[in-house]
Amino acid sequence: MEPVKGKLDVNHELTLKEFPYIIQWRDDRCKRCGQCTAVCPVKAIVPDLRVDRVAGSEGPIPNPSVTRRVTQIVKQVHDIDRYCVGCAMCSLVCPNEAITPEFNPNHKFLFYKNRAGDAYKRGGRRNDPTPSTLDQLKFTRISMLTDPALDAGRHEFHLRTFLGRILPPESMPLKAENGMLVVDKNSDIFIPPVREIYPIMIGSMSVGALSPPMWEGLAMGVAYLNEELGMPVVMASGEGGMPPRLLKSRFFKYFILQIASGYFGWDEIVRALPDMVEDPAAIEIKYGQGAKPGDGGLLMSYKVLKLISEIRGVPMRVDLASPPTHQTKYSIEEAVAKMIQSMSMAWGFRVPVYPKISGTKTARAVLNNLARNPYAAALSIDGEDGGTGAAYNVSMDKMGHPIASNIRECYLDLVKQGKQNELPIIAAGGVGKKGNLAANVAALIMLGASAASIGKYVMQATADCLGDENNRCNLCNTGRCPRGITTQDPKLYRRLDSEKVAERLVDVFKAADVELKKIFAPMGRSTELPIGMSDGLSAGNEEIARKLGISYVC
Repeated sequence: MEPVKGKLDVNHELTLKEFPYIIQWRDDRCKRCGQCTAVCPVKAIVPDLRVDRVAGSEGPIPNPSVTRRVTQIVKQVHDIDRYCVGCAMCSLVCPNEAITPEFNPNHKFLFYKNRAGDAYKRGGRRNDPTPSTLDQLKFTRISMLTDPALDAGRHEFHLRTFLGRILPPESMPLKAENGMLVVDKNSDIFIPPVREIYPIMIGSMSVGALSPPMWEGLAMGVAYLNEELGMPVVMASGEGGMPPRLLKSRFFKYFILQIASGYFGWDEIVRALPDMVEDPAAIEIKYGQGAKPGDGGLLMSYKVLKLISEIRGVPMRVDLASPPTHQTKYSIEEAVAKMIQSMSMAWGFRVPVYPKISGTKTARAVLNNLARNPYAAALSIDGEDGGTGAAYNVSMDKMGHPIASNIRECYLDLVKQGKQNELPIIAAGGVGKKGNLAANVAALIMLGASAASIGKYVMQATADCLGDENNRCNLCNTGRCPRGITTQDPKLYRRLDSEKVAERLVDVFKAADVELKKIFAPMGRSTELPIGMSDGLSAGNEEIARKLGISYVC
C-alpha cells in the first residue's frame, strides 16, 4: 500500500519533545547578530524565516485586511543527527540573553538515535546524576580528648604515598654496620623501584584525546607543582605516546608512560630511549578502563590530524582502535611474565611497572596474581564512573563495577594475605564526580587505596568543561568540543589558553591539599596516610555500610 503523500509526510519527523534539550529563544530580545548559530558545535540551530499572517483594519469604516510579515528567527532543527547537546555556548555568546537550552526530562532520545543500525556512541561521562557511594560516606572518627588531634593550619604535614612494590622488613637486604642499617650489596634479593608521589594522580588522557593546549597546560601545571611547590604530582600519558621533545627532557620524570593494546606511539618511545635524560615516574600497562570495560580504546578519525599521526606513526584521518586486550597475552600469568618483566627490563628495573584494569568482579583474581610477583609495582582499578573520549552508550551506562566496593574487596584480600602494605592499589573512576575531590580521595584511601587517579574532574575544573551526568555536551568523541579541550581542530582549540589551564591545575591541587589536611588532622594523621583506616568512615545508608564493612550512622 502506497503511503499518503503531502501533509502526512510529517508523520516520520520528530517533535522537539523527543530531544534531550529544547532551545528557548526570545524574539523580543534577539537582535539577529548570528553569533549563536555560528558558535553551535553541532549546528542544532539555524537562522530561518517565519511568515506571520497579520489581520487588521484601518480607516473610519473598519475594513478587515490581511498582510504577511517576514521575520528572521533562530530555529532548532528536527534532525536527530544534529540534536542540541545542551552545551549552552549559544547562551555564552548572546549579548542579550535571548537564547538558552533547557533539559527535557521526558525526552525519548535513545529510541531514535540508533538510525542506520549504528549503536549510539558518545564521549564524556556516565549518565547518572544520583550521588555516588563515595559522596555518601562521612568521616566520623574525630579525635579530641581520647587521641591527640592535630592543627590542620599550623601542623606540618607530609601527604605522600608510594608507587611501587614495598618489601616487608624481613625481606629487605639490610644489615647492621656500625650501628646503622645499610644495604647488603652481596645480597641477591631484588629491590623493587619505588617512587614517592602525591596521593592524587592525573589519570590517563592521551595526546590525541586532549587538544595540544589542554595537554600542554596540564604538563606545565604538573612541572610547576613539582619544581616550585614540592608536590610530587604525576600524570599518566594515556595511550598514544608523547611528544618527542618531552621524552628527552628533564621533566619526563613527572610522567607515567602508558602502553596499551594498540601500542600507538611506542616506536618513537623506543627510539628515544638512548637519549632520555630521566626515567619516567612509572610504566602503566592498560588492559581496561572503567568507562568501557571489556572493550578496547578508540580515537576517532576526526582527531587524527597531522600532529597526532606523526606522534602515533599512523596515517591521517583513520579511526585508531585498540583491541580489547594485548593480543599476545592470554592469561594473567602470561601478562605478568611478558609485559611487566619486559617493560621493567627496558628501563633496567629502575622504573615501577603496573597494570591498569577495569573495575570488575575479576579484579581480585588479578590482584592475587600480582601479589605473588615481585616485579608488579601496583594495581590501578578504574571504576564504572570513569570518563572516556569515545565509547558506546550501553558500555558507559550499563557496564562496570563501582570503585568503592571494588577497592574495599581487593584491599581486604591483601589483608588476609598480610600484604596490605606491600602492593599499592590505585583507585579511579568517578573521583570528584560531584566536585568533592578531597573528600572522595580521603574516603578511597580509608577504604584501602594508596592513591586516587582523576581525569574528568581535571577537565571540569581547569578548562571549564561543559559536560555533565545528564549527557550535556559530551562531544569528546566527535572532535567538536566547544571549549577546545578534546579536539584537534585549531579553530576550536585556539579558544583554550594553556597557561590558564596550568594555573587552575595548581589551584586545584593546592585547595585539595588543604582539604585533605582538614580531614586527616582530626584523626591524628600527618606523616602517613590512613590507608585502610575504615573505622574512621561511616555511611547513612545501611546497605552501603554493610557492603563496605563500615559504621552505619543515622
